[in-house]
Order: sequence, then C-alpha cells, then structure tokens
Amino acid sequence: MATDSRTKSLLCLKAAIEKKALNPVLLELKEVTSFTDYFLLLSGKSDRQVQAIAQAIEEALKKKGIRPLGQEGGRGGKWILMDYEDVVVHIFLEPMRDFYDLEGLWIDAPRIDLQKGVNLGERATGSKKGSGQEDPGSV
Repeated sequence: MATDSRTKSLLCLKAAIEKKALNPVLLELKEVTSFTDYFLLLSGKSDRQVQAIAQAIEEALKKKGIRPLGQEGGRGGKWILMDYEDVVVHIFLEPMRDFYDLEGLWIDAPRIDLQKGVNLGERATGSKKGSGQEDPGSV
C-alpha cells in the first residue's frame, strides 16, 4: 500500500504519542537531502519506553502494510533508528538525544509545527526571534 511520506510521518508520530513519547520534532528534509523526506525525533525516559515507542510505531505502520527497510539499536534501547525510506524515525533515551543533538546537526531543515492547538502537520513559516522555534501564529 503506497502512503505518502507526510502521512507516514504523522502515523509514526501518532503511535509514538500514544506511548507518551517526549519532545517530538518533525524535520522536513526534502529540500536539504536526497535520502529521506522527514526525520522524526522522539525521546523516552527509560530504555523500556524507547523500545515500547519503537514497537508501537512498527505495529501501527505494519497495519497499513508498511514495513521498515531497517532498524538499529532495538536491543539497547538508548537510540533506536527506524528507516522507512522517506521517513526516518530516531527514538532516543533523553541523555543520548542531548549528546547527539540531531536538531543542531540539521538546523537548516524546516520543522513541522507540532505544537498543541496548531493543526498537526502544518508547516510553520515564521520563527520566534532568536529562539530557533517556530511561531505558531504564522501557520
């Protein structure tokens, strides 16, 4: 079953949120790189939660007939990478996310605004002055 990358990324996000994933960030990489359209970055408070988030995402996408090209890090639960070709999901144990700082590495990639009260998945165009965060009023 063919699913566009935006829909796939939001399916991943929904499954992760149901497992209480922390600090979700969706980066749109279409204009920045050729190997994927989106990075979904998530955190968990324990290795068990990180593994549960990954399992929930895998099960949700499997129901839609979508299987990952690959998955790394599932055993340790410190950083799990799930490659769905046009969507790559990174699920971190909180300290690992801070250490690797993928948001900083991909600073030029636009963030999809996921703030409460904003239409989920709408691309934010403005940013708060000096904060590096998107302005929810600019969607």
